Amino acid sequence: MHPHRFAPAVLALLALAFTAPVVAHAQGGVKVSMTAHRVTTTEQGVERLEPADQAKPGETIEYRARYRNEGGAAVRRLVASLPIPAGMEFVPGTAAPAQVLASLDGKSFAPVPLTRRVKYANGEVVEERVPYREYRALRWTLGDLAANGVETVRARMRVSPIGVATNVGN
Repeated sequence: MHPHRFAPAVLALLALAFTAPVVAHAQGGVKVSMTAHRVTTTEQGVERLEPADQAKPGETIEYRARYRNEGGAAVRRLVASLPIPAGMEFVPGTAAPAQVLASLDGKSFAPVPLTRRVKYANGEVVEERVPYREYRALRWTLGDLAANGVETVRARMRVSPIGVATNVGN
């Protein structure tokens, strides 16, 4: 396989992730738009965000989901979500707001870092951190969003190297 080619399923998911801003309606008049930006660094060490219409293994993409309340009243207990496409790995410490939950299946969420109990062949059971490449979604509890209010959540993902298996959920 060519070093910069993805398996067809991964390519299809990445294509969805790198399209122009996606706009959808969430709860009660809240409009959501999502953008993806490639993170680059200049020779002087300054980070830049560039449009991410394509990406190569090892590159970092910053996803942003902007929630705007276009309704006439506040939206109570707004929850923001950010999917993690297959073939991408969450970069720890890049979520904003920092209080973030993660999921392996898009249904059950827990605080980052995720852990799981693993039973070894000798019967020993230990708590281990789940690899970030297995995360499939992030979630934030934003609280109330006033009429015409805007909240943005963001996190960075690294394009996984070719041949690295990722858990796409059940």
